[in-house]
Parts: sequence; structure tokens; C-alpha cells
Amino acid sequence: MGEVWSCVRMDVARYGGWRTLLTEQSLWAVLWFRLGSALLLIRLRPLRRVCLVPWFVIYKVLETTHGISLPLGLKVGGGLRIWHFGGIFVNVKTVIGCNCTLRQGVTLGSRYDDGPGPILGDNVDLGAYAQVLGEVRIGDDARIGGMTVVLCDVPDGCTAVGVPARVLPSRTTGASGDAASQG
Repeated sequence: MGEVWSCVRMDVARYGGWRTLLTEQSLWAVLWFRLGSALLLIRLRPLRRVCLVPWFVIYKVLETTHGISLPLGLKVGGGLRIWHFGGIFVNVKTVIGCNCTLRQGVTLGSRYDDGPGPILGDNVDLGAYAQVLGEVRIGDDARIGGMTVVLCDVPDGCTAVGVPARVLPSRTTGASGDAASQG
């Protein structure tokens, strides 16, 4: 439970504190996801089920009204920030590191039914309508440009843009390459 609370504190800090709770609808979705994650930690199965039923009903309302799908079982580090809520869908098999930023229209998913999801490192920033699909790794401090379709790995500190994504050189390491040829 302490880990969940630590993630909540990091999430709220990225939004600018608790005062934003009334104005940031995406924070509602993130906090509701964290509550569901905490409920999964209840060891007594009947109690866990009783708690998860109303949680799931409200989750579906939030998912429908806000357009943010953060399913239970998803692994998300602390400090998740969602800008401009709406149209955000994340596959349950995706792993999101700490201090990541998602913007409207982002999809993190598999390329086929029941397939693996992407793994995002820490401090990853995804632009509006970016799509990261399949078993790819997005390195720490990477940036994914708006409307980019990522199908292959992106190294630490690099920026990926385009359809399909091409990786621009990192300002710190000089690493670069074509994301389509790295897979």
C-alpha cells in the first residue's frame, strides 16, 4: 500500500498539487486507477470483490466521460501526467515508467490480439495522437512526436517522429537511427 501512496504523491506533484483536483479531469482518472491498484492488494478475496464492483462501475463512467482507459493490472510508475485528456487507451500489458507524460489521443497497445504491449522508460514524453504499438521499448528521457507511429525500439534520450517513426540523434549521446530498421 505504501508504494501506491508514493505513486499518488508523485502523480499529484506533477499536476501541481492537490489544488488541481477540481480542475484536472485527467487527474481523476489517474487517482481512480491508483485506488483500483490499492484495492487489488486486499488479500481477503471476498472483500476485494466487494470493493472492486463499485470501483469498476465508476471506472467505466470515468473511462466513458473522460476518454482515458487505464485498466487494472497495468504497471505505471509514479508521476504519470496526462495533458489534454481524451482518447487515451493503454493496453493492460504496457509498462509505464516514472514521470511519463501522455497527451490526448495516445495509444499504447499491442499489434495483435493478446499480444505484448510497449515498455516505456522513465521521463518519456508522448505527443498528441502518438501510437506506440507492440513489444517495443521506449528508452528513458525519450520523446515521441505528435502523430508518430512507433513500431520499434527508441533509445534513451532520443526523439522519434514520423510514420513510421524515425529516430533523431540524441543531444547527449549522439545515438540515432531509423526506428523501422532497429526492430
